[in-house]
Amino acid sequence: MGMPQPAFYMFKCEQSSPPGMPKPSCVSPQTQDLFQHLAQGLMQRGIMGTVQPIRSACLNRCSSGPVLLVEPGHTMYVGLDKAKIDRIIEDHIIGGNVVEEYVIDPELWDEPISAKDMMAQMAR
Repeated sequence: MGMPQPAFYMFKCEQSSPPGMPKPSCVSPQTQDLFQHLAQGLMQRGIMGTVQPIRSACLNRCSSGPVLLVEPGHTMYVGLDKAKIDRIIEDHIIGGNVVEEYVIDPELWDEPISAKDMMAQMAR
């Protein structure tokens, strides 16, 4: 039997804009340790093998950051802090229930679009 693949991938945006840039950052002095907190939380619970935390570049939802994308499911969590990360691990990853009050507004994160449909939109 081979090594099992992770059941979840957690993409934590690690984008940091230089000072003075109009684009907000998902990493600031106040939030720079959130990825470490996520990884430690997974290790402490003994679930690092089934959950793969990944440092991500920009996820293009800067105004809602810090953000975290959980796959499968395309679940985008916003406005993160350590307590929210802990609850996401407990309720979503372990318990199987999306933490709806932390999910991005559908206005900012609509349904996925296929490459074919995107190309058709661009051609209009």
